[in-house]
Amino acid sequence: MALLETIQSPADLRRLPRQQLPQLADELRAFVLESVSRTGGHLSSNLGTVELTIALHYVFNTPQDRLVWDVGHQTYPHKILTGRRDRMATLRQLGGLSGFPQRSESEYDTFGTAHSSTSISAALGMAVAAKRKGEDRKSVAIIGDGAMSAGMAFEALNNAGVADCDLLVILNDNDMSISPPVGALNRYLAQLMSGQFYAAAKSVGKNVLKVAPPLFELAKRFEEQAKGMVVPATLFEKFGFNYIGPIDGHDLASLVPTLENIRQLKGPQFLHVVTKKGQGYKLAEADPVAYHGPGKFDPKVGITAPATPAKQTFTQVFGQWLCDMAAQDSRLVGITPAMREGSGLVEFEKRFPDRYFDVGIAEQHAVTFAAGLACEGLKPVVAIYSTFLQRAYDQLIHDVALQKLPVVFALDRAGLVGADGPTHAGAYDIAYLRCIPNVSVACPADENECRRLLTTAFGQDHPVAVRYPRGAGVGAAMERGLQALPFGKGEVRRERTDASRKGVAILAFGTLLYPALQAAERLDATVVNMRWAKPLDTGLLLRIAGEHEALVTVEEGCIAGGAGSAVAEALHAADIRKPLLQLGLPDVFIEHGDPAKLLALQGLDAAGIESAVRDSFEELVARATPSLKVVG
Repeated sequence: MALLETIQSPADLRRLPRQQLPQLADELRAFVLESVSRTGGHLSSNLGTVELTIALHYVFNTPQDRLVWDVGHQTYPHKILTGRRDRMATLRQLGGLSGFPQRSESEYDTFGTAHSSTSISAALGMAVAAKRKGEDRKSVAIIGDGAMSAGMAFEALNNAGVADCDLLVILNDNDMSISPPVGALNRYLAQLMSGQFYAAAKSVGKNVLKVAPPLFELAKRFEEQAKGMVVPATLFEKFGFNYIGPIDGHDLASLVPTLENIRQLKGPQFLHVVTKKGQGYKLAEADPVAYHGPGKFDPKVGITAPATPAKQTFTQVFGQWLCDMAAQDSRLVGITPAMREGSGLVEFEKRFPDRYFDVGIAEQHAVTFAAGLACEGLKPVVAIYSTFLQRAYDQLIHDVALQKLPVVFALDRAGLVGADGPTHAGAYDIAYLRCIPNVSVACPADENECRRLLTTAFGQDHPVAVRYPRGAGVGAAMERGLQALPFGKGEVRRERTDASRKGVAILAFGTLLYPALQAAERLDATVVNMRWAKPLDTGLLLRIAGEHEALVTVEEGCIAGGAGSAVAEALHAADIRKPLLQLGLPDVFIEHGDPAKLLALQGLDAAGIESAVRDSFEELVARATPSLKVVG
């Protein structure tokens, strides 16, 4: 790492002679591999962008010139070269480096990203701002072929092509997003011949035809259309861009001079770069999906199965339920916006390929596509992360809810997600869903309840969302059948032992039921598993309110507008005035870190719930539990 250790900033990189850049690339790639193997994180995508990152910082005057990385999970080389090498051991850990670009982390992170297809819009905004302010700087968007398939990318291209400013869009074409690519655009890119072949053929043709000037002129006029059959120049040039490429994204001898030339050009430029995910690490090259976001592993051995089988995750529970329900009901179709592995649809695709639809990174289309299917009597299940459904909010309201179409939304990654941080946290789904007419929201407390509530949701004649967290639950015993639970009904899971005192009742929504039960043992409180944020089981709620002196709501979602707010509204509507403590996620973005530690910091573990209840209802709890001490 002798060369890499001399690089504390891109200014140091730009002082290197060009012939040393390949050595730096080798050292940087080795450092990324070693670093990610110790912390976990995104690997395949970062190994694929080493040379491109070096070339960009070598040619462009960063941070004066702006680099905007789409999604941003491929920016570890960028972080290392911009003064954060010594902090890579803290990656995705509480108080450490973010796994994505973050403006508050570094001046080189010009735009915060983590959701796809935003880079061209942001870079265009920066380019227009530079022109209006009279600043001589460049704006570069680096976007993958998967992200390029999203509608927002084409909206930005459409605008950029007629904008009078200097913008470079780099298509990092690695034939992959997270899951394998889908769609017509990806198919088109995959069919391209090499850039070298095209250049050689063009050169030979010109040399031959120069002896016959009329034929040469005819060939020149035909060239642009002919080129469109070999490279996608016509497509992007119709948007108003000057198309260059494709070039080898791992060949610094091609990348650097090409970028140097482009930097001198005016107007919108489009550079097509071909890279390979996992480049330089054979195991990741062979299986880039498995190495997309691995945990800690030995790079000499690769990813291995754990010694003891892990508990079943909620994602796996959903995947198994989807297959079981599909086997029972031929109307079921599964939809994912490019998250086959993350959402647990791998087995479903194998067993029911004609009922599986990966629509690419296109959440808006996914929801309206589901609406169209539902109009014709099918039963679509949209498997989507909570944070990604936010991108299709209008479609959810206008195309699904307004028409009361029976679409099931399987919302993975509800609540805090840990290392991916606030960009991926599903903190807002209860709040943004429960305000929509015709939409119901189920909050399973454990794996078996998740399976049963999915069955309940599938049986409804209106849209229903079932929200569940990333990872495993308590390890609840699973029922093999497809038994539904009563729609909109909760259950009492613990009764206070002293019925002569009204005491406190805790109303739990989702997986926080279990820490609530632990806290209740210390508080001698009643615990209700509410199950549904909408519709609320108002009958049960009003009975519990009448039998207790104070109520506490607990949810792994935002307090503002969340399930606790729904309880407050229901009590107000019934003209019941009762002390109500709402526990959940505060009105701040919660950073990345270990999920259990993050929940504890928000007071949403058993000790935190107990402490909050004691602080709010000290006298009431003391009367109920005179011999019990606070958990210490």
